[in-house]
Amino acid sequence: MITVIEANSKKLLKDFVKFPFKLYKDNPCWVPPLIADEMETFDKDKNPAFQNAEAYFYLALKNNEIVGRIAAIINWDEVNHQQKRKVRFGWWETIDDIEVTKALLEKVYELGRKNNLEYVEGPMGFSNLDKVGVVTEGFDEIGSMITWYNYPYYKEHLEKLDFVKEKEYLENKFTFDAVHPDTFMKIQELVKKRYELTPVNFTTTKEIMPYVDEMFDLFNSSYAKLSSFVAITDVQKEYFKKKYISFINPEYIKFILDKNKKIVSFSIVMPSFSEALQKAKGKLFPFGIFHLLKAKKSSKDVLFYLIGVDPEYQSKGVTAIVFAEYYKTFQAKGIKNCIRTPELEDNHAIHNIWKHFNPTIFRRRRTYKKSL
Repeated sequence: MITVIEANSKKLLKDFVKFPFKLYKDNPCWVPPLIADEMETFDKDKNPAFQNAEAYFYLALKNNEIVGRIAAIINWDEVNHQQKRKVRFGWWETIDDIEVTKALLEKVYELGRKNNLEYVEGPMGFSNLDKVGVVTEGFDEIGSMITWYNYPYYKEHLEKLDFVKEKEYLENKFTFDAVHPDTFMKIQELVKKRYELTPVNFTTTKEIMPYVDEMFDLFNSSYAKLSSFVAITDVQKEYFKKKYISFINPEYIKFILDKNKKIVSFSIVMPSFSEALQKAKGKLFPFGIFHLLKAKKSSKDVLFYLIGVDPEYQSKGVTAIVFAEYYKTFQAKGIKNCIRTPELEDNHAIHNIWKHFNPTIFRRRRTYKKSL
């Protein structure tokens, strides 16, 4: 007998956050989140996503033991402004029992039908800066702090329950020593002169802060055409600024400015925290903080988290300037592996940017959809 309860107290929310630690215990590819960080994500008073979204968190129990979890989410900006009558599900984890998945998804359907929505899609979070997708290939590769990991049976559960593929995401990687700078060094000099562009590098987080709001505006405009995109609000900008920018090495954030000092391109790269988070086991203290600080300083793997180019400058070679700046930084730091976080399979503009780097696809993931 499976029962589903709402995680509507701090204790139950903590159970919700900690369930994957049990499910993936001793799995070498799963990267645990920080428990405090997850708790804040689900806190309606702290996460500004709740200003335009509502979410309910559920636990599945069998014989009084937690065997699954799911979040049912409505992003009202998406529903009202984009006319996408969709209920989302995310943070979905389950044992290999399709009845558990069925019981959890029933709560998502209920929320959708109650609000006259037309379909359900997931797994996905509140916005485009949250984790996305079920892993369908690449189960033997270590995850990252900005992706979900799952067992192969997740895909099977959804497909048996009549979900169909909605969006496909690719994750690629390439080795730094395979990068040939001649492919972008000459081009970037020409592009800088032709469009009067200047790269900006940073050594402290304080130097970056004056640019961050403008960077998020550019993020909104450069990704607006993607089918799944929901713009970041001003309140979310402040939240992400405090939560993430100080976490990233300042030398890994690059801006390109035009002659009027306006940002025309930005890129954010992060050191890989995967192994550090595995050692931290969900806790910053007493020792987790040291593992993370060590990774921030000396990780030889980097993740390309975000790259954005003003629509007016797309296809004009601006990314060659970005790559030239990173090449110098990575060379100085002895970087070995470059990993690209999930990109939509049909985002041909982004794939085109990387074609000279001989990337290999190491993982695929997708979101699934079902009519209500």
